[in-house]
Amino acid sequence: MRRTLIAGNWKMNGSLSSIETLINGIKNGLAEVTNADMAVCPPAIYIPKVNELIGDANIGLGSQNICDQEAGAFTGELAPSMLKEFNCRYAIIGHSERRSLYSESDELVAKRFAMAVKHGITPLFCIGETLQERESGVMEDVVSRQLDAVIDSQGIDAIGQCVIAYEPVWAIGTGVTASPEQAQAVHAFIRNKLAALSEDVAAKVQILYGGSMNAANAAELLSQTDIDGGLIGGAALKADDFLAIGKSA
Repeated sequence: MRRTLIAGNWKMNGSLSSIETLINGIKNGLAEVTNADMAVCPPAIYIPKVNELIGDANIGLGSQNICDQEAGAFTGELAPSMLKEFNCRYAIIGHSERRSLYSESDELVAKRFAMAVKHGITPLFCIGETLQERESGVMEDVVSRQLDAVIDSQGIDAIGQCVIAYEPVWAIGTGVTASPEQAQAVHAFIRNKLAALSEDVAAKVQILYGGSMNAANAAELLSQTDIDGGLIGGAALKADDFLAIGKSA
């Protein structure tokens, strides 16, 4: 049975004092989260500090990016070996903000994905459509294209080594959330697409919802058959809200 994962994407937020307060708050309430795994993805500069603050607590650590190269002259990038040194279990790959603001192509996303898997880091592989794409009726085409970029280059079994995060771009940071039925429909589409290639992969892969999940709507979203957790933005910056989402599982 797939276990729920609640992962916090802090984006470009935080300070030394605020992350200490946040991690300590999560640790203090972690015992009350019994049916979900919790993970945090801080800005890269804070990964060592967050790793130290987590200590032996059962909180997964992830990065918000990973380079598609092992090492070398790639200014501003993060080598997988560097992330491993600080116990990064996850790396967010293909987030809509990276795709739209920094022009990351499906091909580059697939290469980053491959590098993470090669080094034993679980990709938090983001896919999803814009409002224009949804209203134009091409949501399934967009999601399929993004999935196929990895499947075609790495094979279906590679998907079994990742966590998929479906993020309707129109519901990120807008306060607008897809209805539980809308979210479930896309999650089911993704799982059915994978099942056509491998029923085993489709059955085991976690598919998170990444569109403005919060303490108020988490329980209803997480009750859907194919929603296995959340990739949380703003609500992950407050320990009580983040924990409340975990307790909703």
